[in-house]
Amino acid sequence: MIAELPYLPPEAAFAAFADTPGLAFLDSAATGDPRSRVSYLCLSPRATLRLEADPYATLRHWMASHEPPPRPEGWPFPFAGGAVGWIGYDLAREVACVPSRFAPMPGLPGGWFGLYTTLLGFDPEARRLFYLGPAEDLPGIAARLQTTPALPPVPPLRWAPEMSRETYREAHERLRAYIAAGDIYQANLTLRFIAPRPEGLPLAAMHMALRRLSPAPFAACLQHGGFGLACASPERFLRLTADGSVETRPIKGTAARSDDPDDDATAAAALHASPKERAENLMITDLLRNDLGQVCQIGSVAVPELWAVESYAQAHHLVSAVTGRLKPGLDAFDLLAATLPGGSITGAPKRRAMQIIDELEAGPRGAYCGALAWIGFDGAMDSAIIIRTLTATADTLYAQAGGGITWDSVAEAEYDEAMVKISPLLALGQ
Repeated sequence: MIAELPYLPPEAAFAAFADTPGLAFLDSAATGDPRSRVSYLCLSPRATLRLEADPYATLRHWMASHEPPPRPEGWPFPFAGGAVGWIGYDLAREVACVPSRFAPMPGLPGGWFGLYTTLLGFDPEARRLFYLGPAEDLPGIAARLQTTPALPPVPPLRWAPEMSRETYREAHERLRAYIAAGDIYQANLTLRFIAPRPEGLPLAAMHMALRRLSPAPFAACLQHGGFGLACASPERFLRLTADGSVETRPIKGTAARSDDPDDDATAAAALHASPKERAENLMITDLLRNDLGQVCQIGSVAVPELWAVESYAQAHHLVSAVTGRLKPGLDAFDLLAATLPGGSITGAPKRRAMQIIDELEAGPRGAYCGALAWIGFDGAMDSAIIIRTLTATADTLYAQAGGGITWDSVAEAEYDEAMVKISPLLALGQ
């Protein structure tokens, strides 16, 4: 059934259900962004799935094995139930037959999805809240929405870097040597921080703290058992409509924000005009054109937007858009298989970049740089690159950031850019 309920902001509803097992909060938290129009709170999954091998075929079979409900009449939002979860970078890399020298991250699966038919949909701009799910569950959910639980504060977190500034500089120069030798044009080099997870600290509290520091159009909090993600991603990976239209919006190019409006506008204009940043963005845009070309109809792949500047809490970004139309007979799982890991967080050429990343980084990526997605029963999908994200296991927290390295990159500037990106994660609890 569908019911409209008295409006409650999505973050307040999330707090009311924060201790619910298998909760998935798709939190379009940015303001003034058309992609932040709708948020979803996905409750009581009918089934859950841990992914450890061939996620695309496994997901397809798993969804097909569950009878989908009919599309509800009157539901005003794109997602009307289906799978919500993530495929980690390391799992996608394995499926792409690129081995790693690292063991998998302990306590974290390669990916995870829940199957949801009970949803709360939020339109903050119109101040409307809708329920979709079994009629018998509505009274309990409506009553719980009236509660106002307080999430605990996040205590100071003891972050420790895996890679010092000097070690990063050495890795950066080794990467540039690969570029000089013609191995690659660019690769995404990242660094990771690790902290003990304070005992009893819920992931929901960390997500709400991150949300205040860095509201983002593709924010999310997914939790199951002892592991989960608190995500503040600004980057759409793949959007697929039920009729087969595809869009991807790679981010490549970053400039730090300034509190001074004139300096901030100057930084944005300099980013847009930078030959280095434009070249970096164009390489990845071309890579994604090639990826979409594997599964999209001939002649349908286009670049309607190139080098747009989008502004977020900590940074301006250079963003392009690539669109296409899926070939008949193909689906969201074929699209994911053709494009993961995403080009914006690997490099070009993709396979060689992944090999060099594994050589130069200090540890596995796990979920980071994978994809977080909802996949509807109707075949539609929206997804984000897992960046600006806190990965949590039962006893450990991970934060990671980086950027694309080209021949013109300067190690000190690239390290500082990575620290701008990771700053809201490291500021949690301060």
